Amino acid sequence: MNRLPLILLSFLLFPIASLAHGPTPQKAKESITINVSVDAVWNVIKQFDAIAGWHPDVKASSGDGNNASDGSRTLTLQNDGQLVESLDYYSDKDHEYNYRLKTENVTAFPVSSYTTNLQVTAGDDANTSVVTLKSRFYRGDTGNTPPEKLNDEAAVKAMNAFFKSGLVGLKQKLEK
Repeated sequence: MNRLPLILLSFLLFPIASLAHGPTPQKAKESITINVSVDAVWNVIKQFDAIAGWHPDVKASSGDGNNASDGSRTLTLQNDGQLVESLDYYSDKDHEYNYRLKTENVTAFPVSSYTTNLQVTAGDDANTSVVTLKSRFYRGDTGNTPPEKLNDEAAVKAMNAFFKSGLVGLKQKLEK
C-alpha cells in the first residue's frame, strides 16, 4: 500500500504550524559565599516579605508576614514595577524557602512565570555560608515569535542579573 496519499492528507489536515510549540522552560542558578555563619545569613533573609532590606533592585517590599505556604509579598522594583509572589515552602530548620510569581508583570520583569528556591548552607567552615538561588521560568512572551525584550535570552539575562545583584547586596550587608 502506498503511504504517500496518507502523508499528504496529514499535512493538509494538520498544517506545519500546528507542529510548532510554545516556549521551553529556562533556568537560572547563582550562588555566593558569605563570610558569616548560616544562622547570621538566615536571620537576614528568613522573613519572606523583607527582601528590600538586602536586595538593591527592590525599592520596597511588603507582605502578610506569613512565613508559611501561601504567604505573599509584593515587591516594588527600582524601575517602579511591581511583582507579587507567593510562598510555596518554608523551612526554618533547613534555611530554605520556595516561592513563585503570583501576578505576571512583563513590563517590570520579562518573565511570564517562575518558581524560585533560596537556600543557605554551610561553607567550608562554621563562619562561612553559601547562599544559592535557583529558578525555573518562562519568557515574558510565550508565543512562538516573541519580541526581543520578552524572549528567552532576555528572561535568562534578567533572572541571572536579579539573582547576582541580590546575592552581592546580601554579602555587602552582612560583611560590612
